[in-house]
Amino acid sequence: MTTFDVVGIGNALVDVVVHVDDGFITEQQLAKGTMTLVDSQRADFLYGKLPPAVEVSGGSCGNTMAGFAMLGGAGAYIGRVKDDYFGRVFRHDLDAIGVQFSNEPATDGPPTGRCLVLVTADAHRTMCTDLGAASLLGVSDLNGEVIQSSKVTYMEGYLFDRPDAQRAFVRAAEFAHDSGHKVSITLSDPFCVDRHRDAFRDLVAKHVDILFANEDEILSLYQVERFDDALQALHNLGHVEIACLTRSEKGSVIVHDGEVHVIDAEPVAQVVDTTGAGDLYAAGFLYGFTQGFDLGLCGRIAAICSAEIISHNGARPEANLAELVAEKIGELPKQPED
Repeated sequence: MTTFDVVGIGNALVDVVVHVDDGFITEQQLAKGTMTLVDSQRADFLYGKLPPAVEVSGGSCGNTMAGFAMLGGAGAYIGRVKDDYFGRVFRHDLDAIGVQFSNEPATDGPPTGRCLVLVTADAHRTMCTDLGAASLLGVSDLNGEVIQSSKVTYMEGYLFDRPDAQRAFVRAAEFAHDSGHKVSITLSDPFCVDRHRDAFRDLVAKHVDILFANEDEILSLYQVERFDDALQALHNLGHVEIACLTRSEKGSVIVHDGEVHVIDAEPVAQVVDTTGAGDLYAAGFLYGFTQGFDLGLCGRIAAICSAEIISHNGARPEANLAELVAEKIGELPKQPED
């Protein structure tokens, strides 16, 4: 008996979104439009200088689970926070969007992670990220009961840097597979793949059923220069059951059992901000998959969600995704009975 459609495992970060002028960026010697990792002391200093901000649960996996819940999926989240102000913000925000946060907060160690998102008048986003407690996630943070009661366990590649997190990914996959459920991962970033290629390949080959990657990430994983060569590698190696590969304006490709489904990109009037495009693609696909839809329909829902997020600033939907999908596709099939 499953309780959740998807449980996400990711960097539990709070996004602190605030509008500043260019003078603030210059004064703090920040590189405009980039993301910089900072320590907790620097994050505290910058936070103390900011005007009023919007504080919401964030991180790549958090964005996916927010979109997934908006579509109507039953979601849970596993991540590490501390028992502090931002830890309480993270928990409250997930609860408010209908995603169960299963972890008890840490009582010692670094503070809850946060990303200071500094938005200037020209819509550029300059980000300062303190990973904090999120980066220390390990096997002891896993909730085996939640994983074993979820149809799909979805893991965020950004977490993969530390050996403890790599071991946690393997253990989470074991929990899921022992219960006959699926394991999914997003590669998150080509540089992350570059740093840990052998470990990623081993994880994908032995423990992953559904792989999400953009074009740069899949090329890095298999060390090839052409997308068609990456498709060939997937076919020859047979690493995963399903691979969902996004290609920006070229749409996406879903590979399953030797078949290739080409999904067109959903038209948008203007691409404003691509932050979160992959996160929401995963949300749409996983929603369709856990409802038992065919892969073509899963891909179409994913494309609609991805298009919504790039049409405005920020990595959380502004439109109601369930209503948007219904408007563009019509009535969705009924979920098959268990």
